[in-house]
This record gives sequence, structure tokens and C-alpha cells, in this order.
Amino acid sequence: MAVDGPSGSGKSSASKGVARALGLRYLDTGAMYRALTWWLMSAGADITDETLVASRAAEPAIEVSTDPDDPWTRVDGRDVSGQIRTREVSAQVSTVASVPEVRRHLIGQQRAVIAAARPGIVAEGRDIGTVVAPDAQLKVFLTARSQARAERRAAEQGAAVDITEADQARRDRLDAAQSVKAADAVLLDATDLTLPEVINAITRLARERSPLARAGGKGS
Repeated sequence: MAVDGPSGSGKSSASKGVARALGLRYLDTGAMYRALTWWLMSAGADITDETLVASRAAEPAIEVSTDPDDPWTRVDGRDVSGQIRTREVSAQVSTVASVPEVRRHLIGQQRAVIAAARPGIVAEGRDIGTVVAPDAQLKVFLTARSQARAERRAAEQGAAVDITEADQARRDRLDAAQSVKAADAVLLDATDLTLPEVINAITRLARERSPLARAGGKGS
């Protein structure tokens, strides 16, 4: 299953909830881009030097958990789950993710994780339904109004809503090329929905479309 959408739309929380409900694995592709960004910043690399970033994209060993109840991210064996969520990393990750060599390298890793996942996986991020997993049985494009997204992200990070919304708008512009809705994706506006309502809506869609989802998972 592919879940796409802009920053702050609730993709991660919803995807983890759906994975739990259906007994599937979970993949946060954005964490991989954040991990590489964190590693480059820690190494003192010039993030704006595309050639340099491309040449070093494959250097760190990036691992992500596919357990929705225990999500973690490791770089060269070190748990960096907290470090990759800082505002500093958030401000730079779009620049790193826009480098073609970075995308090729990490998309290859993401496809390998998806192919190996049993009995299935909920993969979330950007361009999942269009590029990473175009053959996904279900594609959902999760969105919400800008202010609602900013309020949710600000609450998570303990930041001011106006600053968060400005940062979000910048990321939306930078990530526009990777934020296209797949033609066969279901559009779900979560502006006025609670998280449980979003999870239930996606879970219902999955059970309607997939025999595997109907047969497995909690509450089925």
C-alpha cells in the first residue's frame, strides 16, 4: 500500500495505524532521506553542493525498522531516530532529496524493503504511488488544508504555528516535483477527520481491494 501526501498531512501516524490494523509492515521513506541529510550535516558537508551530495549518497549504511510498533532509524549502526526529526534537518532534507543520485540510491533500497516485506507493507512518503511502488494494490493521497497541517506539525514539535506554516510552505514548494498524486490514487482530505477516522477510512479501502488485507490483521 502506498500513502503519499504533503508535509504535516498525518501520513506517518495514519500509515502506522493502518499497518497495525492490518498486520502489515511499515516503511517511512522520508526517514531515509532525513538520515542521509543528518549524516551529511554531521560530516560538515555542503548540502548545496549537488555533486558532493551525489558522490557521498551511498556512503552511510542507512537502516529503518519496518515494525509499526517500534519504528527506528539507524546510520552506520547508530540509532538516530530523534536526531533526524530536528528542525535543522527538516530545513535541509528537501535539498538533499532533490538530488537525482540520492533518489536513485534510496529508491532502490526502498523497493528492496518493500519486496522483502511479508505479508505486505504500508509505505509512506512522497512519490510512493508514482515512482517507488507504482504497482501498489492501494494508493492513497492524504492531504489537509495548510493551516491544519501546520497546527498538527507544530503540536508535534512544540513550535509556533506561524513559523511551522512558513517552513511547511517552503518544503511544499521544494518537494512539488515529488508530490504528484498518482492518477489511480484515492484522495483523502483529513482536515476535518480525527486520526482514528483516517486510519479507519484507509483500512476500509484496503480491505475492499485486497484479499490479503481482508484475511489478516487485527479486528478482521
